[in-house]
Amino acid sequence: MPKIKTRSAVAKRFKITKSGKVKHAQMGRRHKLTTKSTKRKRQLRSPAYGATAIEANIRKMMPYA
Repeated sequence: MPKIKTRSAVAKRFKITKSGKVKHAQMGRRHKLTTKSTKRKRQLRSPAYGATAIEANIRKMMPYA
């Protein structure tokens, strides 16, 4: 049986935690940062965890994570 390739785009954006959750960076930190408050930008630094609806799809794309 051949190995399954990992989707490199998914590997760059998501990490699987030790407990099995899907971790990713929050959206909204790329541009137009002057209009956002300091508190909002600071809170966007913390990681977000993937919704259970898409977790199964991400796991299929990262078979060895």
